[in-house]
Amino acid sequence: MFVGSTQAAHLMGISARRIRQLLSGGRIQGAFKAGRFWMIPLFEGMPKISKGTRGPQPSWRRRRPSPVTIIHVNQQTIRQNQKQEKPAPVISVKRGQSNTYGHEVEIHGPCRVVYRRDNPKPCGARVWIETFFNVEVYTQNSE
Repeated sequence: MFVGSTQAAHLMGISARRIRQLLSGGRIQGAFKAGRFWMIPLFEGMPKISKGTRGPQPSWRRRRPSPVTIIHVNQQTIRQNQKQEKPAPVISVKRGQSNTYGHEVEIHGPCRVVYRRDNPKPCGARVWIETFFNVEVYTQNSE
């Protein structure tokens, strides 16, 4: 997964200016420029920065990771909705211990689609979407 310089700064808890200094010094591994924007790869949820030659040791620490948001569609609810007059929400959004259901989801940032045939989630999902960014869940209004 790739992020921009501002998102990388937010993940590391340092300023965007410092990230740009590290990028110009070639210290962020795998980063490249696409047009005017930097694309920074994440390794285990953080940019990988090579060690500098001068100055004090880096003082940033990995923040307590925000739980990954997992989004999946419940096929069983889709089947049940065919028999019901008022459709139940079929999209499940899981973040940490909370679980929200809705009819529409908007993801504010990069995400990835995961397929694990032999290693499904505990809920039985084999295909899901993962993201570290904000997700808005919308439900249908009563008609």
